[in-house]
Amino acid sequence: MFWTFAAFLLVVASVAYYLGSNKASQIAKQDISLHSRPGFHGAYVAILAAGPALLFITAWAMFWPSLMQSMVIAKMSDQVAALSKPELQAFLRDAQAIAFGGIVGFTDAAKEQAAQHFASYNQLGLTVEIAILALFVIGGGYWSFQRISPQLRSRHTVERTVMWVLIVCSAVAILTTVGIVLSLIFESFMFFRKVPVLDFVFGTHWSPQSAFEGAGAEHTETNTKIFGAIPLLAGTMLITLIAILVAAPIGLLSAIYLSDYATSTVRAIVKPVLEILAGIPTVVYGFFAALVVAPFIRGWGEQIGLSVSSESALAAGLVMGIMIIPFVSSLSDDVINAVPQSLRDGSAGLGATKSETIMKVVLPAALPGIVSALILAISRAIGETMIVVMAAGLAANITANPLEAVTTVTVQIVTLLVGDQEFDSAKTLAAFALGLLLFCITLALNIFALRVVKKYREQYD
Repeated sequence: MFWTFAAFLLVVASVAYYLGSNKASQIAKQDISLHSRPGFHGAYVAILAAGPALLFITAWAMFWPSLMQSMVIAKMSDQVAALSKPELQAFLRDAQAIAFGGIVGFTDAAKEQAAQHFASYNQLGLTVEIAILALFVIGGGYWSFQRISPQLRSRHTVERTVMWVLIVCSAVAILTTVGIVLSLIFESFMFFRKVPVLDFVFGTHWSPQSAFEGAGAEHTETNTKIFGAIPLLAGTMLITLIAILVAAPIGLLSAIYLSDYATSTVRAIVKPVLEILAGIPTVVYGFFAALVVAPFIRGWGEQIGLSVSSESALAAGLVMGIMIIPFVSSLSDDVINAVPQSLRDGSAGLGATKSETIMKVVLPAALPGIVSALILAISRAIGETMIVVMAAGLAANITANPLEAVTTVTVQIVTLLVGDQEFDSAKTLAAFALGLLLFCITLALNIFALRVVKKYREQYD
C-alpha cells in the first residue's frame, strides 16, 4: 500500500503545483508584483499538500507492522505464551500469510484465529491511515493555497525545504557508510575473539565448512588453522590480474582510437556498442565463461598436452576482463577528450606526429583519469562473484597457475552466508572478517589512486 499512497501523493503534488502556480499567475496578471515567481508558489502548495503526508505514510509503513504484531500477540497471549522466539516469529509469519493470501506449510486453529486478528487490524489500520492521510492532504493543501499572496515568501520556504532534503540525503549516504563499516568491524571483532588475527591474515589453509564448536563430548574447540585467508587473496589477485591484463590494453587503446582517430560517425556507433558490455548481467557472463570459454581453454590445453582444470582462473579472468572493458574505455575516453586542445596544437607545432603527441603529451596529461578508471575496473573485478562461482570454482588453492581452479573472497562470503546460519559461530562470522579484509584492500587501492591523481594533476594543471 505504501507505493500506492506514494503514487497518489505524486498526483496530489502535481495538481497542487498547477493550482498554486495558476493562482499566482492570475495575481501577476493584475499588474501586482509578486515576491516569488508563480513556480515557487506552486511548489510551496505542492510541498505542504504532499510533504507531511509522505512523512506520515513513511513512518506508518515503518512502525505499523510491528505494532500490529504486538496487538495480535497481546490478543492471543494464552496461545503463544509457550512459544520460543523463533517459534513465535514463524507463527506470526504463517498467520500473516494466511491473512493476506499467502501459502503456508500447515495451519491450525490458533493460526487461523491469529490470521483473523491480522486481517481485522489491517483493515482498521488502513482506514485510520487513509483518514489521517486525507487530513494532511486536504488541510495542508487548503491552508497553503489560501496563503498565496503577493507578499508570500514562498521561494524561501521552497529553497529551505530543498536544502533540508539534500542534507537528509547526504546524511543517509554518510550514515549508511558508517553503519556498513561499524557492522563489519563489530562482527569481525567477534570473529577475531575466536580466531587469532594472524592465523586469519597469514593462514594458508581455508576450510571453514569443517569448523565446529560447542560443548559436550561430541564437540571440540574451533580449529583456528582452517581460517587462513591467503588462498582466497591469492585467487582474488590472480583472477583480477588476468582481468586487468585483458581490460587495460583493450580499453585504453579503444579510448585512444575513439578520441583521436575515429570519425564522429564511427564514434557515435562504436562507443554505445562498447558500453553495452557494462549492461549485460554478470550471470550471463558466468554462463558464457562456463559453457564457452572454459571448455575451449580445456580443449586447447589438452591438444598441446597441458593439464587444464574444468574450472580455471584463466576462464574467469578472461571473461571478467571483457566485462570491465567499458569501465576502462569509457572513462579513459572522457579524460582523454578533456585534455585541452592547446596541448595537442602545441605538440603539433613543435613537429610531433599524432602518435608522438598521444604518447608524450595526451596520455601523461590524462594519467590521473586513466589511473582512476583502472582502479575502478580493478575494484569491480575484485568484487565480482557470479563469474568466479560459475567459471573458477570454489577450490581454495594457493597457486599462480591460471589453468587451475581457484576461488575469491567474495565467493566465499556468499558461500558462508547461504542458508540458515548461526551468527555466533566462527564459520559464519568469517564472512564478516573477509568483508572487512576486502574493504581494507579496496580502500588502499583508492588511497593509492588519489595520491597518483593528486601528483599528476598538479604537474599538468
